[in-house]
Amino acid sequence: MRQLKFILLVISILTLSACASDKTVDDPGAAFKGQSEQQIYYGGESALIAGNYAKAIKHFEALDTLYPFGEHSQQAQLDIIYAYYKSDDVPSTLAAADRYIHLYPMSPYVDYAYYMRGLSEFYEERGFLSTYFPTDFSQRDASSLKKAFLDFSELVYHYPNSVYTPDARLRMIYIRNIVASHELEVAHFYFVRESYVAAANRANGIIRHYQQSTSIPGALILMTESYINLQDYADAKQSLAVLKLNFSNNPSIPSLEQSLAKASSNVHKVYR
Repeated sequence: MRQLKFILLVISILTLSACASDKTVDDPGAAFKGQSEQQIYYGGESALIAGNYAKAIKHFEALDTLYPFGEHSQQAQLDIIYAYYKSDDVPSTLAAADRYIHLYPMSPYVDYAYYMRGLSEFYEERGFLSTYFPTDFSQRDASSLKKAFLDFSELVYHYPNSVYTPDARLRMIYIRNIVASHELEVAHFYFVRESYVAAANRANGIIRHYQQSTSIPGALILMTESYINLQDYADAKQSLAVLKLNFSNNPSIPSLEQSLAKASSNVHKVYR
């Protein structure tokens, strides 16, 4: 009987501990009750400077819970964006940035929120594995980079004089080249499987949407080859002419000219 009471007592203690733990998780401010706004805020700032991002996040979340309209509330919401970003927590970074943009659309620091949105999505594909095992990002899903491009373009459009705009412009150029390269990989995928219509359409899309990218010569070459295989020699001549006009030193031009001349002459022989 005495042993049973002891077991029940242990279970009760464990249950109470679990409840207390759950309460702390559900209420970010529970562990900070009794502390002033300044204590919580500067504790978070100190953790942020020290690179202890998990601790900083706890402080800033507690500050938002206990002092949502306090003196340091707005700055803490900016700081937590950075803390989430450095913790590689992309969803929380985006949510925190969106919240700041929604709450403080006229803030002189809202450009930072847009920049961090783009930066978070820009690096989303670059996790642990890509750090230690370098990857050709043109061969991976480019959806996150496309989202980052839109975020950076919003920053550049609405805040052309922002200190973050020059870096955003450079990243947009990089993204444009990477996405265009990704599209060219897809076009090659179709080409090697003899889906020449799909390959030509994909290459044409690169020329229409990514005109300043480094993938334009490759897209024109692939278009020409696809049209030759489709026996669409008029379009093949046109795409080859554009290649010669804009990239006259491209080494693929002679072989494309020979392929086109040979293919079109064979057609003429058939119909003689």
